[in-house]
Amino acid sequence: MNASRRLPAAFSAALILAVGMGFGRFAFTGLYPLMVRDGLLSVTGGSLAASANYAGYLLGALLLARSHERHAARISVLALAGTLVALAAMAIPAPTGFAIGVRLLAGVLSAMALVGAAQWLLQCMGETHGAPMMFAGVGIGILVSAELIVAGNAFGLGSAAIWCVLAVAGLLLALLAVPALQHSAPTTARHAASPEGLSPQIGAPIILLVYGLAGFGYIITATYLPLLMKSSLGAIDPLQVWAAFGLGAAPSCFLWHRLHLKLGSRRALALNLLVQALGVMLPALGESAVLYLGSAVLVGGSFMGTVTIAMPAARAAASQVRFNMLAAMTALYGVGQIVGPLVASGLHGLTGSFIPALGTAAGALLVGALCCLPLRRATTLCRTV
Repeated sequence: MNASRRLPAAFSAALILAVGMGFGRFAFTGLYPLMVRDGLLSVTGGSLAASANYAGYLLGALLLARSHERHAARISVLALAGTLVALAAMAIPAPTGFAIGVRLLAGVLSAMALVGAAQWLLQCMGETHGAPMMFAGVGIGILVSAELIVAGNAFGLGSAAIWCVLAVAGLLLALLAVPALQHSAPTTARHAASPEGLSPQIGAPIILLVYGLAGFGYIITATYLPLLMKSSLGAIDPLQVWAAFGLGAAPSCFLWHRLHLKLGSRRALALNLLVQALGVMLPALGESAVLYLGSAVLVGGSFMGTVTIAMPAARAAASQVRFNMLAAMTALYGVGQIVGPLVASGLHGLTGSFIPALGTAAGALLVGALCCLPLRRATTLCRTV
């Protein structure tokens, strides 16, 4: 295919993540309250389905930890096709166990999309500078899927019909992305585009710990935000606030990339986690549209920034360990995402409120921020507190 007839590689990779992650993983957040409304899921069943999705993501990432770049395009195509099937399958009326199984599969497919797109763009195409654009695809997918959910709900569609709408929209995006996957850059160009060696600013154990805490810290907001909102929002559809989550995520990768270059890994990651902690706690301060919107923008505008900062930092620290650093990071992030909804569901069952879960998540992010600081500074700050 002529180059003029296909999309730029970075934008194609962004579309893969928009479908595989934005639709495949996070559309459930917007449809969760609608499925509860329609009697298709309970709050507890939805929490189990969410945790199953994150378990699938962990499983998929581990299975693909040693995948070769020559298979990246094929993995991406399989991820796109499987995600479309999983979206349509969520429309099938079935017991809760079926939804849990589908969400587990969707998690595996999301990991395939991330690994496949990253390997294809960064290794096959050698476009390392396209990483912020690629990760921005997650926010684009969240935004587009959220607006489709809002529109479907406004037209009186049930949650099952909206899942079908998402499957069709995802198909259109996938068809735009696939043509570019048939190409790769010459070997010499890939080597020329490879980044130079980086000196580690954060030790491997600290990166692993902080990344795991980040996975736990953001996921409660990313799972429950629309469910937290009440009718007190008036004419504002709660799902529009969820759309703001994606709107904040899309450009944030570029912002945090710049801050990383300017501030360094430690300070940029600490600032990133502090912003997330503030965003996580805002809904606990009251039932206000401003607080909910602020939470969506702050958490949405920082959670992909964590990936943008931590991945290069991990590559720099990889020489300190004998295992696959990126695979270990993904595993710990996945564990945090699995535990988060379970803890939130348990605390909600005990207290009847999500405030304790939000406080726990914010606390985890604050601990992560402290761990990013140099030891002397962190010790002084802890003594002051």
